[in-house]
Amino acid sequence: MTLRGTRPNPAQWLWYAVGGRLPQRCNAWVLHDVTCRTWAVRHFVRGFIQMSPVLLLLLLPGPLLIRVLSIVLGLLVGYFYSMSYMWQTTEERLVKQGYPRGLGAETRRASNAGQDARSKAAYDRLYRSDS
Repeated sequence: MTLRGTRPNPAQWLWYAVGGRLPQRCNAWVLHDVTCRTWAVRHFVRGFIQMSPVLLLLLLPGPLLIRVLSIVLGLLVGYFYSMSYMWQTTEERLVKQGYPRGLGAETRRASNAGQDARSKAAYDRLYRSDS
């Protein structure tokens, strides 16, 4: 998929990372963002931006170990939920931009169709052979 459309500026991207809607001129970029080969990594980075306020715990008084472990635990729980719902979250980003629901999954499935067919054929050769 080629990148067409306008890329958001840094302030717009921060707004987008925390769940905001981008201007219409960025629609093609949003579609690319949630369907490109690195879409899961991009989701992971957006998740970190959303969870970064937990780093403010370092400013609290108290033992450093407890503060660091609190941050790690908060990030682990946050990433668990972020990654558990990343397919739904990316679809909601597309719907927010005006795309039909299901377009992200359909686009990713179409771009991976060749690899999926090869994987299925390899699986069938290994586990479904008639010998």
